[in-house]
Amino acid sequence: MAITKAEIVTWLEKITAVIQENKDYLTQLDSPIGDADHGINMSRGFTKVLEKLPSVADTDIGTILKTTGMTLMSSVGGASGPLYGTFFMRAGTAMAAKQELSGDDLYTLLQSGVDGVVQRGRPQLQDKTMYDALLPAVLALRAALDNGSSIHAAVETAVAAAAKGRDDTIPLQARKGRASYLGERSIGHQDPGATSSHLILQALLDSLENQG
Repeated sequence: MAITKAEIVTWLEKITAVIQENKDYLTQLDSPIGDADHGINMSRGFTKVLEKLPSVADTDIGTILKTTGMTLMSSVGGASGPLYGTFFMRAGTAMAAKQELSGDDLYTLLQSGVDGVVQRGRPQLQDKTMYDALLPAVLALRAALDNGSSIHAAVETAVAAAAKGRDDTIPLQARKGRASYLGERSIGHQDPGATSSHLILQALLDSLENQG
């Protein structure tokens, strides 16, 4: 079963809701190893995305995602704006003119977004960043689709991989961003970017629940 444009819009709405629900939690995670503003910045950005959605909801999926990325770029502070903005802009470019998505399209959407994050931030696995949740998720999605899973089941697998990647950041020493300045003091803290990445993918799964 294909992913509809309406489900993509629902995904963005659910991201906004789950980021809002977890705003304080994300900021608490960011407090010991960052600027204590990740939740605040993400909430601001996706609130702006929600405001923009009605003006693009009747366009194609690519335009919806590119508009999301541009909105995040212009409204989210810190490193999160450029990284998540690039993620959605690259995803939108890859999905240009599409009105619905196959499983392979979804993989291309997410992989294109991750490629954008890599180009902008140059992360590697175990740097203690959002990439530690995103890359395992995309690899798990691809493997599940290749094994014949439905889109819904493949996204479930991807979300579980993102959750493990998020949790696996706790014992890591940060090698990127503000957290890297702390050296060994960054060990023992869950990365807020990996956490928000997992929430974004969980919101995608929640938007597909009617696909069973």
